[in-house]
Amino acid sequence: MRIIALSTLKVFGEDQPGHQDAKEPALAWYRHALQADWSAPADVKRDLGSASILQDGRVVFNLAGNKYRLVVWINYAYRVVYIRFIGTHAQYDKIDVQTI
Repeated sequence: MRIIALSTLKVFGEDQPGHQDAKEPALAWYRHALQADWSAPADVKRDLGSASILQDGRVVFNLAGNKYRLVVWINYAYRVVYIRFIGTHAQYDKIDVQTI
């Protein structure tokens, strides 16, 4: 898979006070996703069972023992993953996951 944009993960883990513990789990997810070949939502669920499949290509991943949430939009036909959001559960609860 091709992932857009790694910088979002790095900035969150490095620049956000108190969230440095998110950096390694986020990069581990990134390395895993790079090697993945997700052609449909079922492939994501089969590969990472804790992923939450939403409408219109949106997927939510739990990171760092479920401390953080990562929201992506996947274009399955082109094998591209767009990072839309990374944050704590409290931050996640304040967004509309379908429009972010």
